[in-house]
Parts: sequence; C-alpha cells; structure tokens
Amino acid sequence: MLSGHPVRAAESNKSLKFGNDNAFHREIRRRVDDYFQTTGRRRRDCWQMYVKTAVFIAGFAASYVLLVFVAQIWWHGLLLAVLLGLSAAGIGMNVEHDGSHQAYSRSPWVNKLMAMTLELIGGSSYLWRWKHVVFHHTYVNITGHDTDIDLGNLARVTPHQTRRAYHRWQHLYLWPLYGLLAIKWQLFDDFHKLITGRISTQRFPRPKGRELVIFAAGKAVFFTLAFGIPLHLHSAGAVLIFYVAAALVAGMVLSVVFQVAHCVEEAEFPLPREDSGRIEHAWAVHQAETTVDFARRSRVVTWLLGGLNFQIEHHLFPKISHVNYPAISRLVETTCRDFRIPYAEHMSFRAGIASHFRWLRRMGRQSASRNSPTTSRWPACDLTLHDGGW
Repeated sequence: MLSGHPVRAAESNKSLKFGNDNAFHREIRRRVDDYFQTTGRRRRDCWQMYVKTAVFIAGFAASYVLLVFVAQIWWHGLLLAVLLGLSAAGIGMNVEHDGSHQAYSRSPWVNKLMAMTLELIGGSSYLWRWKHVVFHHTYVNITGHDTDIDLGNLARVTPHQTRRAYHRWQHLYLWPLYGLLAIKWQLFDDFHKLITGRISTQRFPRPKGRELVIFAAGKAVFFTLAFGIPLHLHSAGAVLIFYVAAALVAGMVLSVVFQVAHCVEEAEFPLPREDSGRIEHAWAVHQAETTVDFARRSRVVTWLLGGLNFQIEHHLFPKISHVNYPAISRLVETTCRDFRIPYAEHMSFRAGIASHFRWLRRMGRQSASRNSPTTSRWPACDLTLHDGGW
C-alpha cells in the first residue's frame, strides 16, 4: 500500500499536470522529424519488424510443439520450456510492445493484431494498454500514479512508499519473486483488475463489447495451450512443472528489463508540488529524468529486447518503431546536452542490474525515508551520465 498525497490524487482520478516549458519537446521533435525526412527511413512499417515477428512467433510455436508433442526426456522438456519462456518474453518486448504503442504500423488493424499477441502469452492487450501505455507512460516514476512501480507491500522501490521492516532484505528476496510475475499476471491479476475496475490505485473503464470478447477469447486460447492440450498427453505434474519453468523465465526477463530502466539509482522519482499540485518539469523533460538507457552499443541486446534498452528514446517517441531507436538516440542525447537535461545510461545490462540491486538495498534501509530528496542520481560503476556539459 502506498501512502501520501500521490495516492489520494490517483484515487480521485485527478489529472496530473506537468510544467509548461515545452521548448525541449518541440526542438527534439523537430530534429527527429528532420532525420526521417532527410534519410527517408520509415517511422513504422519497417521490414525489420516483420522479420523479427516471424522469428519470434516461429520460435514460440516450435518450442511449444516440441515440448508438448515430441519431448520425452525431462531435460529436453526443461530446455524447451526455457526456450518457450524466452520466446514469450521476446514476443512481448518486440511484437506486442510496438503494437500496443501503435509503433508497429500505420494501419490501426495491424497494430491491434500485433498488440493481441499478448493474449497468446497469457495477458490482456486491453488491460496492458491502460496499465502501461496510459498510466506508466504518462506518469512514469510518480508514486501513486505510475502503476508499474507499485509492488504493494512486497517491496519499496520509490522514496515515497511506505517502508516495512522486511524491506531491508528486498534486494535479496525480490529477485526470485520477479519470476512469479508472469504466473500471477496470467492466473490472477487480469481477472482481479477486470472485477475491481482498478489497476493498482487507478480506475479504468472495464472492457465492453468487442474488447470483452477479445479478453475472454484470449484467456480461453491461453488456458487451452498452457493446460488443456498438454493435459491430454502428459501427467498433471509434468504439465505444471514445465508451465512454471516457462513462466518463471518469461517473468524474470520482463521484470528485470523494466526495473533496470526506471528503478535504479540514476532515475528520479518526483512528486507534484504541494502548492500547485503540478510536476515541476514539462512532460518531455520528466521522461528523460525518470528513465535510464543501458547497453546502447550492443546490437544483440537491442535486437533481443526490442529496443527497450533505449528507454529514454522510447518514452519520448513511443509511436516510432524500436528499430529506429539506435539512430535517433544520438539526436536525443545531443538535444539533452544542448538543453542541459540529464541523459543517463549504463554501459551494459549488467551495470543496470547492479544499479537496481543497490537501489533496492537503499530503499530497504531505515534511513531512506520518504522525505529523502527526489533526485536519486548516485555514482555508479560503468555509468555514463551526460548532464549537459559532459
């Protein structure tokens, strides 16, 4: 449970306002627009995305078919379950993510179809849009508004959340629990949100008509694939073991990739001003200050994670396909420097994980109170922090 003014604001569904100085946003949009006009590159409908989609869906289908219909030896099954979990995470990060942000194609129906690949791996594209595209992207790292940083009593990941005594160990116990994300999400969370009409503290409109049909059909397809078909061919124990193995892998990957972009030492967790109820900085500046890139120079990481290592670029331009992020990141970095806005990055995925570990440990300490400064950029190994003057 969160506490303080942000929660009350969220519960009353008041619209949170940002600062009015949009000069940075206008300039960075102008520079990126000029880049696409000059190079002739497409913002969406990129051939690379269609290739990636085919690769990940084929990998998912092959892993599933081999696991359910072919594997006879336990370690073969375990290996295939791990590959299935990685393929599911890959679909979520590469295909569904672009589709839900309307970054996959200029055609709304193509975006909708790609977003609905989330149903294939056990989620709901409708609920995900509200939780991630609306609440997270609008209010990133604002306690009580950003639903992605609310882990309830399980953990404290912002300076403005209530600290429990057991949080002193969260930097140790939270890692294995990250793997349970997919299981909780597939079997409980979506149904709970549908019934309560809430995502964390935020209210949202329940799905109706076609969206409700998609929700029900998606869950039916997932449960048929995950349990119905396998139970006709294997024992309940074997089905449960390999389901858990695949879900743990997918949950761990998805959780950690998100955490190293937002819940780290270099990200900020601002609150609205008490006198005005507004966030001090403009929306685009807020996106840059609350987000951290990692492993920008690794083509392998970029390909596998769907460009989610370019989180600053993604938050500023969520409707541009992630295959363009490496190119426009140089423009984003330069513009941040020109406007003296921090541009934080970890040089590797490992460095981002280490920063998240240290941040969890810091937030679990009794000395890290909710009255701590909202600025949280602390020195870290393997960190490049561009804050205007280099």
